[in-house]
Amino acid sequence: MDLQLNGKTAFISGSTQGIGFAIARQLVQEGAEVILHGRTSAKVDTAVQKLYAEFPAAAVSGRAADLSIPEETARLLQQLPAVDILINNAGVFELRDFEQITDDEWNDIFQVNVMSAVRLSRQVLQGMLSRNRGRIIFISSESGMNIPGNMIHYGVSKAAMLALGNGLSKLTKGTAVTVNTILGGPAYSEGVAAAVEHLAAQHQQPVGVIKEQIIQSTNPHSLLGRFIEPAEIASLAAYLASPLSSAINGAALRVDGGVLRTL
Repeated sequence: MDLQLNGKTAFISGSTQGIGFAIARQLVQEGAEVILHGRTSAKVDTAVQKLYAEFPAAAVSGRAADLSIPEETARLLQQLPAVDILINNAGVFELRDFEQITDDEWNDIFQVNVMSAVRLSRQVLQGMLSRNRGRIIFISSESGMNIPGNMIHYGVSKAAMLALGNGLSKLTKGTAVTVNTILGGPAYSEGVAAAVEHLAAQHQQPVGVIKEQIIQSTNPHSLLGRFIEPAEIASLAAYLASPLSSAINGAALRVDGGVLRTL
């Protein structure tokens, strides 16, 4: 299927690894010009070179900025060209007991998971509306609907992303601009893989056994019964970025492996 992305420019926040990098890879494969983003220049350069190694003719560049710092985000926004596709993927998470999460830590997670998406979307939306074309996609999580007790601040931030995407979609009425949200499930990213491999070494068990044990203990209702590969989430993001998805707007679409038990 031709997703008609040749000549389109995409910016993906938090795209040096994991789901963000998987999305970048698929967009590059479809002919889009892709701008990667990460917190450090070293990570961005490594990711750019990785894509060039696989796709030598690709149009790929990168920008480094810590999106938890408003001044760095402002500098990044000044460097961005007009973009046709914005993927709000940057996010941080950690396991913490609710009573131990300070006000500053609540603010930190909202700066990255919510306010970075606010600032980036505010930067690009009017241009998309004036050109009458564009895609904004939020990478949220099933945790935004089923808030985990050991990551309440993370879940609340992902619920805020859902609300933000829903509200912004209403500003696109009657245009060819769309705003949608993806609810991802438990994905096997590099960070998760490193933790699983560490546990496997500690317990002298195969990695596959540890992966299955984690899924069964944390998501026993998963219909998929395994971790989701980042590329599986990226496939939906690439379709939503395409002109072929023109009738999908204001939607929250699940790639959660059947973890959620509500419609």
